Amino acid sequence: MTPHSLTPALRVLRSCLHLMVAALLALAAVRAVADHSANAPAVVGAAVLLLAVYAVGPTLPPVRTSTAAAALWLAAVMAVWAVLLVLTPLGVWLAFPLFFVQLHLLPLRWALPAVLVTTLVAIAGFGWHTHTLTVGTVIGPVLGAAVAVAVVLGYQALYRESEQRRRLIEELTAARSDLAAAEHAAGVLAERERLAREIHDTLAQGLSSIQLLLRAAERAVPSGPDTAAALGHIQQARQAAVDNLAEARRFVRALSPPDLEAGSLPAALERLCATTARSSGLAVHCQVSGAPVELPTPHEVALLRIAQSALANTVQHAGAARAELTLSYMDTEVALDVVDDGTGFVPGQVPGPGSGPATGTGFGLAAMRARARALRGTLAVESAPGEGTAVAVTLPYPEPAAAEATAAAGPVTRHHEPDPDPDPDPAPDTDSPPGQATA
Repeated sequence: MTPHSLTPALRVLRSCLHLMVAALLALAAVRAVADHSANAPAVVGAAVLLLAVYAVGPTLPPVRTSTAAAALWLAAVMAVWAVLLVLTPLGVWLAFPLFFVQLHLLPLRWALPAVLVTTLVAIAGFGWHTHTLTVGTVIGPVLGAAVAVAVVLGYQALYRESEQRRRLIEELTAARSDLAAAEHAAGVLAERERLAREIHDTLAQGLSSIQLLLRAAERAVPSGPDTAAALGHIQQARQAAVDNLAEARRFVRALSPPDLEAGSLPAALERLCATTARSSGLAVHCQVSGAPVELPTPHEVALLRIAQSALANTVQHAGAARAELTLSYMDTEVALDVVDDGTGFVPGQVPGPGSGPATGTGFGLAAMRARARALRGTLAVESAPGEGTAVAVTLPYPEPAAAEATAAAGPVTRHHEPDPDPDPDPAPDTDSPPGQATA
């Protein structure tokens, strides 16, 4: 641990340890002088030298960062301490703070032998001064060493546990932030899609109907000198409807999913397959059959999201080498099929949303089925262990798209709700109710 990583409690303990060393050295020097010992000057000199060597160590950066430098400094401290121990038996008390210094600075595989050597030196020094070796002489240093080792190892264990909890708290905080951001983004996208759907189904359709009805009124007004003003007003109203319809459509396109902004649904599926292949290594083939038909934004969004979810399940769970994505435009409906050659599963055994270990799969299939049901479509899953998986979704066309698909003779380039044909065409039946006019 570096000084910057020390907790407040450990800083206090380290300060107390330094004070203990200084106090024990002062006690040894004062006791030698007070007893008028013959070697009192030598004891005072050894105590001062040991205090100087001990005080210099923490100020040297290599001692704090390098184990080798710390070991050399400890060797110097031990050498001066051995001299002091030879001069006075009071030097044995310095063994206890030295245990903590060794355990703090050295790796455990080096610290334990150093503590053992210090214990033996303390026992030998005290026995040399007393000319005897009693049980108390041995137990004292041994018990001090055991207490020091137990305290340091216990604190290190608590420190590791505290660090682990701190990291877990940081990970949980980050996960909660990511989850909140994801939920916010999902809510924004859902609201954008809802607004686009509402504007498309109400405002844009209403403006389109107004424009068509004004065109019919313009053609129905008989020509004559008194009708010029009426035709001018009708043309102004038509132009205002056309301008506002274009603005509404731009707003709908701005609220559409980003994957559909750059082009058609087939193009978005092509990009999805290419991106999946690049990111996962799965061979993904995309094909479109039939004449592409202009679909409402909710249909395109649902098909794109179902394709994304199905390919994500293939990558995460199927263990497949190849996947086939097919978009089929038929007479009255559009179909999307995603087939892989993976390990497969038993569809009836997939847990529901929020249950079991495979909750991701349960939510994915439930979300796909919900999207299909919301547009009066169906979703089927066919799979068996070892036989791959096939996901098929079918959505019926809305009425205008169904009529266009029946009349289509070839591929149609997709564009968002083209403006009404400005060229003159046969006048519509003026007896038709306004609700029959469509965009």
